[in-house]
Amino acid sequence: MDSVYLCRLEDIPDGTSRGFDPSRAGRDTVFVVRQGARVYAWRNACPHYGTRDREVPLAWRKDAYLDAGRSSIVCAAHGARFDIATGICTLGPCLGQGLQRVEVEVAPDNNIYIPPQGGRRPI
Repeated sequence: MDSVYLCRLEDIPDGTSRGFDPSRAGRDTVFVVRQGARVYAWRNACPHYGTRDREVPLAWRKDAYLDAGRSSIVCAAHGARFDIATGICTLGPCLGQGLQRVEVEVAPDNNIYIPPQGGRRPI
């Protein structure tokens, strides 16, 4: 698999989140949260609800993955809160469970990529 371009760092304002459809599933399957120069990427699936065949997305509307204070990721289905940096559930029915991390890289030109599986994107 080749690397997948998501966007430029400045396309995600600091302290916000944005969903992406890198696998062309017709819905956002990955989302990225930006905190300063750091980005955290997660699979858009609640660990408490859903199955592999029918995942339940976290956002209640496009790109709405964070709470009002922009300090936690929130599942719209049942209100669980997840730590932005670790993906661990800190409040709710999936306490202690975690989101599935998606590896991303910010290239020197500020482009954000999902690198090829098993290796890093050549820069």
